[in-house]
Amino acid sequence: MKTAVVFAFIGLCVLSALSLAEDLKKSKPSATVSPAGEFSAPTTTTPKPTTTTPKPTTTTPKPTTTIPKPTTTTPKPTTTPSPTPTAAANVSVGNYTLLDDKKVMCVMAQMALQIRLATPKANGTFIVQPNMVKTKGTCQDTKVNLTLAFKEGFITFTFNKSVANNTVYVDTLSFSLSYPFSKGGNGEYSANNKSMQLFPTKIGHSYSCKNQSLYMGNGLYLEVTQDRMQAFNLTKSNEFGLPDPCPADLPNYSVAIGVGVTLLVLIVVVVVVYLLSRRKRADGYQSL
Repeated sequence: MKTAVVFAFIGLCVLSALSLAEDLKKSKPSATVSPAGEFSAPTTTTPKPTTTTPKPTTTTPKPTTTIPKPTTTTPKPTTTPSPTPTAAANVSVGNYTLLDDKKVMCVMAQMALQIRLATPKANGTFIVQPNMVKTKGTCQDTKVNLTLAFKEGFITFTFNKSVANNTVYVDTLSFSLSYPFSKGGNGEYSANNKSMQLFPTKIGHSYSCKNQSLYMGNGLYLEVTQDRMQAFNLTKSNEFGLPDPCPADLPNYSVAIGVGVTLLVLIVVVVVVYLLSRRKRADGYQSL
């Protein structure tokens, strides 16, 4: 009996050993042993990375520094000609004086002068430039001849002194002008007016007028502006006497007079209406 148990135990051990060996065979892979010559060292020639990094194109485009040259063609200055006689903006006041033989001033004038033509065929204005005028004339006891000469002609004022009337005035005014107001015109103009009493003033006084237009005939006018003139009896310091203004510069009271008369009429009408209304009210009441 013991022997059978021993053999059974040995058989169990053998069976367990055989099963263990089978398990080991299954777990280990079959190592195929190849001859030594068949093995060769693995080619470890790892390909070198292509480090040929492309060179950056540093050819930066050069900035176009072609700066345009400034046009230094400075315009030529417009040489404005000397004031033309027909430019109204060039009117200027001239100072004109005349001395007698004793070097005493017999006439003094400050004025701006223009000769104007107004006809159906031609019209225009010639302005006398004071810096181009030469003064000449004669001085007598009761007559003074003042001539203003310029390249295109002349203007003459003849002053007369009337002691009996205590007045001084211009009795003759004339001028001559050679100037083409229009294309194709002859450009020759002249005028002469006598027996006039222009620029009247008392002896020892000066004549003053802001603007005066004198008709000379044939469409010609002599425009005298900013006028201040005096002949005879100037002050010792050669200054103007008291001014006698022209009628155009005298104060005009016609508007004030008209307004005053209108107000007076309205007041009278209101008073009359008031008195009539009171009278009607008084007539409406009867005495008890």
